[in-house]
Amino acid sequence: MKYILSLDQGTTSSRAILFDHAGQIVSVAQQEFQQIYPKPGWVEHDPTEILTSQMSCAVQALVRAGAQARNIAALGITNQRETVVVWERETGKAIYNAIVWQDRRGADHCERLIAEGAEPMVSAKTGLVLDPYFSATKIAWILDNVAGARAQAEAGKLAMGTIDSWLIWHLTNGAGQTPVHVTDQTNASRTLLYNIVEGRWDDDLLRLFNIPESLLPEVRWSSEHIAEVNTTLGLGGIRIAGIAGDQQAALFGQLCFHPGEAKNTYGTGCFLLQNIGAGFLQSKNRLITTLAASASKRLEYALEGSIFIGGAVVQWLRDNMRLIGSSAEVEQLAASVPDSDGVVFVPAFVGLGAPYWDPHAAGLIIGLRRSTQQAHIARAALESIVFQVADALEAMQQDSAAGTGTRLPALRVDGGAAVNDLMMQFQADILGVPVIRPQVTETTALGAAYLAGLATGFWSSGGELATQRLQDMRFEPRMPTAEVERRKSRWKEAVERSRRWNR
Repeated sequence: MKYILSLDQGTTSSRAILFDHAGQIVSVAQQEFQQIYPKPGWVEHDPTEILTSQMSCAVQALVRAGAQARNIAALGITNQRETVVVWERETGKAIYNAIVWQDRRGADHCERLIAEGAEPMVSAKTGLVLDPYFSATKIAWILDNVAGARAQAEAGKLAMGTIDSWLIWHLTNGAGQTPVHVTDQTNASRTLLYNIVEGRWDDDLLRLFNIPESLLPEVRWSSEHIAEVNTTLGLGGIRIAGIAGDQQAALFGQLCFHPGEAKNTYGTGCFLLQNIGAGFLQSKNRLITTLAASASKRLEYALEGSIFIGGAVVQWLRDNMRLIGSSAEVEQLAASVPDSDGVVFVPAFVGLGAPYWDPHAAGLIIGLRRSTQQAHIARAALESIVFQVADALEAMQQDSAAGTGTRLPALRVDGGAAVNDLMMQFQADILGVPVIRPQVTETTALGAAYLAGLATGFWSSGGELATQRLQDMRFEPRMPTAEVERRKSRWKEAVERSRRWNR
């Protein structure tokens, strides 16, 4: 029996999933790792812990399936995207912790560049906005704040990469071998350094952020044979053939191959992507344009609404407020009341993402009364995820109508929180379109597996993948329009209050 191994390196945990030829999960291994908060607004990970947890999961997944390296047809990698590591080429050791996509330490840097008028040029080349969410200011901070780092970088002694690059370097760093320093188009497109119109690292952008080109990895297609694992962890000889940032992998895993098709992933954050085809479209509504994963070796694009706090608000209820003992309990608690009793929760713990891009917004809970219970706050927390997705989708529909002319027929959903029936029904109600949930909700890992399998002949085509799709769960909108508009209006008022809080 042959399988595809998918490494799914996320923000709070590392996972490895083995898929069979039918696209079904054979085995899973997962390990959480430490979240490091050195200062308010700073978020870091230990790169070595990421590596060891991910490799341990890979081995465990094989053991649980009774498989060995020879049973693995190919390896696909998907990863938290904008998180960056800088390491020594000679030793492979990171010179600083990984700076996580949620980290806001680059806000002043971005605001300075915006004031200097740099954002139109940056957006025209990258499809992105100037925000510390993306990688460039993180890299610049490491070079400017770690002793000797800039001199080492300019001497060609350092390498940088998003987490896919960090993993592949170490998977191919066997004894006597030159490690492979690569990334794919989708991860490169999240750095603020990659020209997604021309498909190359951009000299103007490198100068803008003062980042030496010698740091950068080679950019490859998301679906092609990259290298073979040559470590001695029981994975030796496995072909690495798929790479994609987590959200592009999920778009591919949801089989959103045609313009107009969209998905939302409910993870630590929420990420709404809509396929817009082979033509670059610059958003006029504060969304971003990004490269989509493609098996056809051509540049394809997606509009994206990035929401910083999605499932993380449930973790906050669990870890900070102690309202629930586990994340799975939140649905039952929220369902114990018919609505939020007027409570509105804006989880702007690290500012607001699309379409606001406001790093100064503050989290707030408003509408508290004597009658407010824990369940009302839990329900408002779940609703906050839905409302943020709706804000991003509203902007996306405006862009799509002006550009491709396509309208969203339905929203495909995945990620951990997508199993929450209460929240998915509310999402359909607020959006006014059906919400479709696949039976296999691990579409991020599945997308990486598809990319690797298509590159190695494990699957023949996207058409074959479509024939494997099992019956999906469909949530139809049923809330009266007047009630939807009333709730959306209260949400938008609360958001504006959160944006004024730190002004």
